[in-house]
This record gives sequence, C-alpha cells and structure tokens, in this order.
Amino acid sequence: MTNRLRTEIQEEEEVEEVIEERPARELPDNFFTQLFTKGFLTTERATSALPFVLFLAFLGMVYIGNMHYAEKSVREIDALTKEVKELGWDYKSTKADMAYKSTLTEVAKRADTLGLSQSVDPPGKITVKEVEDGN
Repeated sequence: MTNRLRTEIQEEEEVEEVIEERPARELPDNFFTQLFTKGFLTTERATSALPFVLFLAFLGMVYIGNMHYAEKSVREIDALTKEVKELGWDYKSTKADMAYKSTLTEVAKRADTLGLSQSVDPPGKITVKEVEDGN
C-alpha cells in the first residue's frame, strides 16, 4: 500500500508542476489595465479614498430617500385635493337641496303630510296692559 500511496503523491506533484509551468498571460494594453497597473490607483490611494466613497454613497441614499418622501407627499396632496373637491361638491349640492326644501311651498307640502295647515289669518299684535297695584 505504501508504494501505491507514493505513486499517487508523485503523480499529484507532477500535475501541480505542470500547472505552475504555464506561462502568464499578457494583459491587453487598454485604459483599465493602465489605470490599475501603472500606479495611478494603488491600494493606499483606494484605502485613503474609502471614507469619501462611503460618504458619497450615504449622500446618494439620502437623496433617494428624499425623492421617495417627496413623491409620497405629492401623492398625499393630490389625494387630499380630490377629497376637498368632492366635499365641496357635496356641500354645494346639500346647500342647494336645503334651499329648495326651505321654500314656502315645500314647507307647506311637508306640513300637510303632518296634518298641519297654513294659517289664513294675518298675524295679530298682542298687547299686555300693565296693572298698577295700589299696595
């Protein structure tokens, strides 16, 4: 068994050596490779710029949240405007209905259903005489 194990280990080492012997690929010469390999953007610069990038990300999130809040407020204002218009229409129709029902003829019709009738005598003036007491 030990011989078998040694041959497997030797075969694995040969495979690893073959993998290591492959030549490295050359990077194409374009903007991004020059940006990252020529030293313009280094680890130190990226690390030092990280707080600023996080601050910009925070500002972006605040801006997006503010936009959502503004759109929500506009929708609420539109809904309240529609509700005010509907209530105004209800008020005007109720007011017109009340004005119609309070006319003399409509009141007389309703009074007839209750068994009341309109007086034909004109109203009279009631006078009260004061009595002087001799006490």
